[in-house]
Amino acid sequence: MKKFIEKLHFITHDTDRLTHAEQAQIACEAGAKWIQYRCLSKEDKDLLREIGLIAEICDDWGATLIVTDHIHLHGKADIQGFHLEDMNADLRSIRLQLGEAITLGGSANTLQRLLELYHAGADYAGYGPFSNTITKPNDYPHIGLEGYREAVAYLRRQNIDFPVLAVGGVQLDDIESLMKTGIFGIAASAAINRAADMHEAYQAFYDKIM
Repeated sequence: MKKFIEKLHFITHDTDRLTHAEQAQIACEAGAKWIQYRCLSKEDKDLLREIGLIAEICDDWGATLIVTDHIHLHGKADIQGFHLEDMNADLRSIRLQLGEAITLGGSANTLQRLLELYHAGADYAGYGPFSNTITKPNDYPHIGLEGYREAVAYLRRQNIDFPVLAVGGVQLDDIESLMKTGIFGIAASAAINRAADMHEAYQAFYDKIM
């Protein structure tokens, strides 16, 4: 089942300045159509409360709500999809568990993992890290521009239509070069939600990508 995938994925994360719901609200007001809720620090009760708030915001603004991991919450809130960060996750089994209607994405740091995600039924992949990132441990080598060029070229040679998004330390000034590699889009977090004016930062990212 081919699903619509937005070219700019906004990812919330824990900050001292804004709650996840506040980040989602500002992003949606700025035009976001894809909110990925990434919170790995709360218990289920608090996760569901916050997801409920963000789901209402997304519904008001016509945005897709994706939740990072926490697939056990499927069916307990108005969640349109999940993004799995575990590079070793058995995505094929998870796809069977969730069904085809749910949007399912995954993280990849190698071309082999990209292909595994595609063949397991993922709808898109976040490929990175592009460079240094403050929202995750920098445990993996940077992909860099050449890594994206190689991945895109390989997928095209294999006639594989699979949305690949650059993620991990992407800054506004990187977008033009990244999009020229042929990747589908960008996933961004800190460069937007830690900006002095988050609304302005989101729109600047969007304008560069589109």
